[in-house]
Amino acid sequence: MRRFTIRVLAGLAAAGMLTLTGCGTQPAATADGEPAATAGRTITAERLARLTRPHEETGMTLLEGPLLDERGRLLVVDVTAPAGEPKVIRVDVERGRGTPFHTDDRGAYTSAQFSPHDGRIYLTDYAHGEIVSLAPGGGDRRVFFTGEVDGAPMNPDDLAFDREGHLYVSDSRGLTEGTAEGRLVRIDRNGEKATVLAEDLAAPNGISFDEEYRGLWFSELTENRVSYLRLDAQGEAASRHTAIRVDGGIAQTDSIAVDAEGNLYQGLHGRPAMAVYDRHGARLATVEVPARHKGLESATNVAITPGGTRAYMTVSGPAGGYVYTFDALGQGIRQSNGG
Repeated sequence: MRRFTIRVLAGLAAAGMLTLTGCGTQPAATADGEPAATAGRTITAERLARLTRPHEETGMTLLEGPLLDERGRLLVVDVTAPAGEPKVIRVDVERGRGTPFHTDDRGAYTSAQFSPHDGRIYLTDYAHGEIVSLAPGGGDRRVFFTGEVDGAPMNPDDLAFDREGHLYVSDSRGLTEGTAEGRLVRIDRNGEKATVLAEDLAAPNGISFDEEYRGLWFSELTENRVSYLRLDAQGEAASRHTAIRVDGGIAQTDSIAVDAEGNLYQGLHGRPAMAVYDRHGARLATVEVPARHKGLESATNVAITPGGTRAYMTVSGPAGGYVYTFDALGQGIRQSNGG
């Protein structure tokens, strides 16, 4: 999630009112914000579809969690959708049209991903500290995990699966207070055991395995920092270091995707753009929306077609919620499809 202003996600549950920080905090950035430094080439994304308008109840719209199913259909979540409106939207990428896929009166979903273990769609509910799942075709909503981890409730933002179907979750605790209380949490695929892998983080947001499943890339929203967490054979933390410091200016680090070449696609909140880095931290490119497209303030996440390079980026702001497309630098894999 990213930045806008959290009027209290928990309040969405009770009153249907929500204002997010993309899931960060401060006010949204202006359209002319530029990063302090930009390297690499510029890739201009094309508009595919407008899916949402700002909701009267919540005052905004925020698209997240792009996810392609086996038939090439795209799913996105609308974090701020009120009860009764589509919280998950299916997009026909050939026609550029969206249709409702799932709604309920409770969730504030910030990411989506298919499990390699049971094939269900897993969603993080930031407001209620829950991870829920849906049948592949929608419906059959189940609560997979809820409750405290090591004595503290979660604010789950993004998630990643390992090959066996165990979940790795960015817990954005402390975001609204501006305190470094965030964590990375591992939950086994049965939802029975939760382990804290890293703590005292500054609003962790994006999380993705590298292309070889050796470790996790994760971003900290309020530090504009991407770190690497190497894992041992049991899927627990072996080491951790800061890998990339993102020169985002007034923009902040959002979700992360990784392609088959190991390149990182770092979403930005506060600017409708993504920064692309190689595994060594070199800035390769910046993906931008056309300057004439006004009223857009974030590019939260991207899904890259498995085995192909067509990419679908979620972009939002006062003008509404959109999907843009571009050609990625590498082919899509599980790490660049959802989460």
